[in-house]
Amino acid sequence: MRTRPTLSWTATGAPLPRTTSLDEVVRVVAEGRVLVLSGAGLSTESGIPDYRGESGSLRKHTPMTYDEFVGSVEGRRRYWARSHLGWRTIARAAPNTGHHAVAELHARGYLSGVITQNVDGLHQAAGTSDVVDLHGSLDRVICLDCRAVSPREDLDRRFRAANPAFEATATRINPDGDVDLPDHEVRSFQLVECADCGSGVLKPDVVFFGENVPRPRVEQCYRLVDSADALLVLGSSLTVMSGLRFVRHAATAGKPVLIVNKGQTRGDAHATVRVDLPLGAALTSLLSRLA
Repeated sequence: MRTRPTLSWTATGAPLPRTTSLDEVVRVVAEGRVLVLSGAGLSTESGIPDYRGESGSLRKHTPMTYDEFVGSVEGRRRYWARSHLGWRTIARAAPNTGHHAVAELHARGYLSGVITQNVDGLHQAAGTSDVVDLHGSLDRVICLDCRAVSPREDLDRRFRAANPAFEATATRINPDGDVDLPDHEVRSFQLVECADCGSGVLKPDVVFFGENVPRPRVEQCYRLVDSADALLVLGSSLTVMSGLRFVRHAATAGKPVLIVNKGQTRGDAHATVRVDLPLGAALTSLLSRLA
């Protein structure tokens, strides 16, 4: 059963105290076996906007839902025309100092694992191994009929061949690789079918709004939480349950939950400490103090 898309949440009651001090984060991370849960806020310094920050894309953009995508050819045409442009920006994005700091923390043995809600692949590009892509990755494409998985670069070449005159310009990139595009530009875009089975519907190998994270992946994440001694949340508002459930699970087990994020999060009530700092500067400072 698919879930109803959760696009926003409203905080109730007075905001919980936040700090700009990293003292508690340094102390807990120094003890090791810390699991990282990262969100879109970690990638904003790489030029990829988040959904819900001060300039988040949800203020101007409604992301594609699973039902919209599978429900009609026109829905898929709209997504792929816009994503075809957006993918080029995502593919060119480089890891920022925050991604590199996480990779170095992992290399030094402080982290027991990394779960990311992002679909941009920047943790891996920075050198972090064994990352769990909770919501999938934009660099893969899956056929909804035969389930074949193929590289996004292959689909990009096929789209270019099928749309040689497509010269639209993206006006704004969104976290899922989608962009704003006028309707008349969308209508002329030609779709392609699965190259393996010859007729299947192609979808990016990411979890759309309203689509469930595959159960084996969820269970893997729960095991990572269980085997960790603490959970460090980086740049996530924790609005959607797919990430919030791991925060609740860690807190229920009595594990410290450390949140570093600009602004409030839906998980603040479960946190041991809430640090309000830009991610790049905070993680660089954390790494320096641990050294």
